[in-house]
Amino acid sequence: MDERSKALRRRVIEMMHLGGRGHLAPAMSLMEIVRVLYDDIMRFDPENPLWEERDRFILSKGHGCLAQYAMLEDKGFITCDDACCFCKFDGILGGHPERGKIPGVEASTGSLGHGLSIGVGFALAARHAGRDNRVFVVMGDGECNEGSVWEAAMSAGKNRLDNLVAMVDYNKQQSYGTTEEVMDLEPFADKWRAFGFACVEVDGHDVDGLRGVLTDLPATAGKPTAIICHTVKGKGIPFIERDLTWHHKTKLSDELYTSLIEAVS
Repeated sequence: MDERSKALRRRVIEMMHLGGRGHLAPAMSLMEIVRVLYDDIMRFDPENPLWEERDRFILSKGHGCLAQYAMLEDKGFITCDDACCFCKFDGILGGHPERGKIPGVEASTGSLGHGLSIGVGFALAARHAGRDNRVFVVMGDGECNEGSVWEAAMSAGKNRLDNLVAMVDYNKQQSYGTTEEVMDLEPFADKWRAFGFACVEVDGHDVDGLRGVLTDLPATAGKPTAIICHTVKGKGIPFIERDLTWHHKTKLSDELYTSLIEAVS
């Protein structure tokens, strides 16, 4: 793991410690996905968050918002003071992203299974307006158990939305068990292809690999793209990786906070 990924993880831990709660392991899982999107792929202007030509980013797995908040601060959408007030009553950053309250957040998410439907709407609107905006939707694997995901996928395939990219943070764990135990998704890639998507698979922590896949979009002209990102829940902190008790925490002791920071330093 390079120094940038470590630094972003430290910021996530700091925000969670200050807020006294948060979904730490899910944020660690998708850190490289949002990093590459914001660093290398998406068009945006922090000085003008509603710039018409911007690409749209939807974090459908809203509980992983600490990773997005770290990037929004890094890019200048929000301030250090905003980040330090995560989950405070007088702050703008809640436990799930909220449109209209947080600059750079395109959709309020948290009720899983809705982000792809919103993304389909954005992609259709861009097409009808004659704009070349691209829409990136990051989902969790657990939310792909929701029927609404596949209704949206069916619509995207039918409308041949090649300006839409669905990325799945496939860490193979949900709140209460593995995806295999709760509701097995396999053969996952074949399911996306059956709904009319071009589908590619990548190591979701490989920055160069992610950049390579995302630089070459759409994967197939005339089709939406699904990118299955194989990840590790809690990635970067060995003592929380794949540990379901770290899906959400309500408080970090100072000793535990120090251990987490040391693990990503």
